[in-house]
Amino acid sequence: MSYIQENINEVRDNIYNICKKMNRNPEDIKIIAVTKTVDIDRISTAIDFGIDAIGENRVQEIRKKYNKIDKKVEWHMIGHLQTNKVKYIIDKVSLIHSLDSLRLAKEIDKRAKNIDKTMNVLVQINIGNEDSKYGIDLDDVHNFIEKLESFKNLKVQGLMAIAPYVKNPEAVRPHFKKMKKIFDDLKGKDIENLEMKYLSMGMTNDYLVAIEEGANIVRIGTGIFGKRNYNK
Repeated sequence: MSYIQENINEVRDNIYNICKKMNRNPEDIKIIAVTKTVDIDRISTAIDFGIDAIGENRVQEIRKKYNKIDKKVEWHMIGHLQTNKVKYIIDKVSLIHSLDSLRLAKEIDKRAKNIDKTMNVLVQINIGNEDSKYGIDLDDVHNFIEKLESFKNLKVQGLMAIAPYVKNPEAVRPHFKKMKKIFDDLKGKDIENLEMKYLSMGMTNDYLVAIEEGANIVRIGTGIFGKRNYNK
């Protein structure tokens, strides 16, 4: 058994156990395998062992790998997306996790319209109010989402957040609780292109706490592929 298979099994077992504890269905939790710096062979191995969605932080990585993966898999853009790079991935990704400005929304909508596509997106929230992270401020979320209704080729399917990195995942539980409250509050909004379907939060260090607090998408990189060499 490869270490990737072992890691995937461990992640799945962890999710099963936490869902059993929380009376949730583990099949409702979507695992995004984060493939930053991961080579094609290891990505293919992960897909062979049941991974059906991969997430990339950089547009150039999607462009480089997209045609080399000949297996059925969803592509997710999970990193910061510049407006001038939307055109390179609009026909490739299933979900953009990182919508964080009206300018970007306008570009996604325009590029999606050009290829007769409705682009599914998540609104990224800067839940920890960190200068080093992108995302909409907590106080602006409702107003921002209301403004997105005018973009007819854009479908808001939920929210995404990257919690502050801490050694003890319990320390970020309050941030996840805030995200779930915002998520639930937005479910009651009568906005034509809004469907609060996904709450994407939690990574290798804190995904179990995130699931306890309501996440249904988790983004796992190191937990599947091991520690990466980010200098590659």
